[in-house]
Amino acid sequence: MANNFADLFEHSVDAMPDRIALVEQGRRITYRELDERANRLAHHLASVGVGRGTHVGFQMHNSIDTMQTLIACFKLAAAPVNINFRYGPDELAYLYDNADLEHLVYHACYGEAVRAAAQRSPRLKYLLCAADDRTAADTEVDCLAEVTDAAPATRPDITRTADDRFIMYTGGTTGMPKGVLWRQEDMWRVLGGGIDFYSNEPVADEYQQSRTGAAGEPSTWLILPPLMHLAAMMPTFIALWSGNCVIFEPRFDPAAVWQTVAAERPGVMVITGDAMARPLIDSYRAAPVDSTGLFMIASGAALLTQATKNDLLDLIPNLFVSDSIGSSETGFGGIGFAQRDTDPSRKPRVSIGRGAVVVDDDGRPVQPGDQGWLAKTGAVPLGYYKDEAKTAKLFKTVDGERIVITDDRAILEDDGTISLIGRGNMVINTGGEKVFAEEVEGVVKAHPAVYDATVIGVDHPRWGQQVAAVVSLSADAGGTLDLPDLQAHVRGHLAGYKVPRAIWVTETVTRSPSGKPDYTWARKYAAGHAPDYRADRE
Repeated sequence: MANNFADLFEHSVDAMPDRIALVEQGRRITYRELDERANRLAHHLASVGVGRGTHVGFQMHNSIDTMQTLIACFKLAAAPVNINFRYGPDELAYLYDNADLEHLVYHACYGEAVRAAAQRSPRLKYLLCAADDRTAADTEVDCLAEVTDAAPATRPDITRTADDRFIMYTGGTTGMPKGVLWRQEDMWRVLGGGIDFYSNEPVADEYQQSRTGAAGEPSTWLILPPLMHLAAMMPTFIALWSGNCVIFEPRFDPAAVWQTVAAERPGVMVITGDAMARPLIDSYRAAPVDSTGLFMIASGAALLTQATKNDLLDLIPNLFVSDSIGSSETGFGGIGFAQRDTDPSRKPRVSIGRGAVVVDDDGRPVQPGDQGWLAKTGAVPLGYYKDEAKTAKLFKTVDGERIVITDDRAILEDDGTISLIGRGNMVINTGGEKVFAEEVEGVVKAHPAVYDATVIGVDHPRWGQQVAAVVSLSADAGGTLDLPDLQAHVRGHLAGYKVPRAIWVTETVTRSPSGKPDYTWARKYAAGHAPDYRADRE
């Protein structure tokens, strides 16, 4: 079966060399051209010490150069390491050290932070800079375009295997970044189409995706989340392994996205949750474009609220909206398709993927109708990089089978689907009652005065914690929030103890680059400011 990601890509190149692989701001590159550019960069990286198992950092936003870098690393059986380009020097220095980076490729616009962090990272010995749409390449280090032009275009002669490493650093919702280590074949199985997402059956062989792609007409995918996250990297590779075309935008600008939709006619748009969906909805309503051809908006990494699903379905006729679950630790967990529903408290429901189960505290499957922890069996990660304690906590062996038990609470429904409740580590304990932040967030964001919200627990002398929220207001709110009205709205859908008692209003609710709530930021904001609205619990 499949060796590594580079093999799967080369199968598509060999089958469909002249198809367009990538589009970036009007620039187009074929599969053959992308392969040759990756080959050239691989030869250069090998000349500066990159080989099997080498960790190569990429601190880059979405671009053709980024995909060239990823593919070049995989061709050498090296492991590209995603670096969050929003990090400051302290966070970068920690990540460079924790990931054992000796080589780093970065976009020039991040040069200042890279240089500051590199001074505190003695292990980092080689920097390679790529010019971007705003900044020329640093002159003090090698330039990606120049080294690419100078190297041979032949494929490097490297033996690659299914055991070659894939590493993905995740900051999660709390804590320091940690690297999740996978075998490449396992990652291909769970998030790359090696197991069909709809039938849950393994593909026939490593050529099936490229073979199927070559037999049909290509589709075009507009992928908006940053490539440093699985929510963008894996859909991009799925598209390339199947002979399709991927469009990149260097940064998320809703108006520019819709102009790209009108110009390029993508069939699929990949986003992450409300953080992208709601600005896209507002922009489209303000300035509609011809969206002919767009038939699917697929959200991953962060679930859409029901109110946002309704708005998307109303936005474009005959549009399909999908919601998928998964994580760096589990891969694909399940997929669901949006339906209109007037109840904003409706729990997201998905059809589970192969190996996804709901288990009890002992790691054994629950019965239909019961609540438990979302877990994954089968192809699972090797563990956390350099962290045996966290590995032992998350990865268990139950009845002889290795299993990943997540912090996500879910209900196994009678029809075999699962309804997601929320993250266990985000539970607010108020007077002995457990409140899941995500459940309240979905209802709060459905209020017409609220644009975005992160729900947290704040200390209370009697109840232990009270439910609170940091919100940004919609344009129609007029800069004010009627707290009793918001509370009545929430109480109309949820139990009274789940109603927020304190509200902080901010211009923008900060989220992670993947669109997930940043609970650490929300708690710090609440701790540093007096609430704008407060009401005691009955």
